[in-house]
Amino acid sequence: MESNWRKYSSNDSDTRIRGILDLPAGNYQEVEAIPARNRLTFDNGFYVKCAAVFIDIRGSSSLPDKHTRPVLGKIYRTYISECSAVLNSYPCCKEIYVAGDCVSGIFDTSAGSGVQQAFNAACALNALAQHLNYRFEQKGYVPIRCGVGVAYGRALMIKSGFNGAGINEVVWMGDVVNEASNLCHQGNRDSSYPIQVSSEVYQKLGSSDRSLLQCVFAADCSVDHYQGNLVNIEMDQWLNEQLSRDRRPAMIPNALLNLPTLSQFPQFGLGSLLPPPPPIKQMTEAPLLIPSLLGDLSNGGTSPLSLADLLKPEPPYPNSLLGIHNNSTSLADLLSKK
Repeated sequence: MESNWRKYSSNDSDTRIRGILDLPAGNYQEVEAIPARNRLTFDNGFYVKCAAVFIDIRGSSSLPDKHTRPVLGKIYRTYISECSAVLNSYPCCKEIYVAGDCVSGIFDTSAGSGVQQAFNAACALNALAQHLNYRFEQKGYVPIRCGVGVAYGRALMIKSGFNGAGINEVVWMGDVVNEASNLCHQGNRDSSYPIQVSSEVYQKLGSSDRSLLQCVFAADCSVDHYQGNLVNIEMDQWLNEQLSRDRRPAMIPNALLNLPTLSQFPQFGLGSLLPPPPPIKQMTEAPLLIPSLLGDLSNGGTSPLSLADLLKPEPPYPNSLLGIHNNSTSLADLLSKK
């Protein structure tokens, strides 16, 4: 609420106090759906069933010690901007509030899908935190951790402020708001999961969503509420695609540096792009041949002699070639003599 200076008067203040305290109880009505803001006055209010989603940053008080003031402004501005954008993307979200680093949304549940949309919004906010950290890391900023709380119940919707001064705002009060805020405070703290869900919300979810949540037990071992680390699938896929694109430019230089060692691992690097080498042909052993000169000397032909021919009892060449005049001596006989 933006202020506009006016002098304070105790008499005027007392008139306003008595006027509010003297209002009849009938001015606060039970309604099924969240009414339009223009139905609210300083004299009435509405009780309505709704779902509340809260998100805030864990350890935000330490951020000023880690960043300069301009960087802090960028972090908070992007965080609040996109948390509001996520909540505003759900038709059942009727009110969005910002208090410090806490962003909250009030969901109308009269149509039957409000609780499911509130739960889906919590998963989307958890995915958004990962998206923000992806960009923060690129800038060298410290990543943030967020807790998200979701509750369902009865709330009081009133118009509060300075009557007659144009300073007013719609305020939501009641157990549902307090419970969502407390659950949010427990999210991502110590070993807890980021998303904390009340038992009333859990009972209204589908079986597939309930199977993704785990029980959180109270001190007496009864189930206090439920928790999970869930994300919006579409947002998570988008982030994974961005991470893959960021890694891709570094893959080629690394592959080039490792080319000498990648040949033994063809599934990595540029080696997978090259065709395999042709297979080595096995050479068959050729028979040992006597030079064609012997063939020419023996029979005047051009066919060379094989080792088998040389070992025959009857030599196919004249003994005079070896300096032996006995025509019955073969090469096999010569080889057997000592």
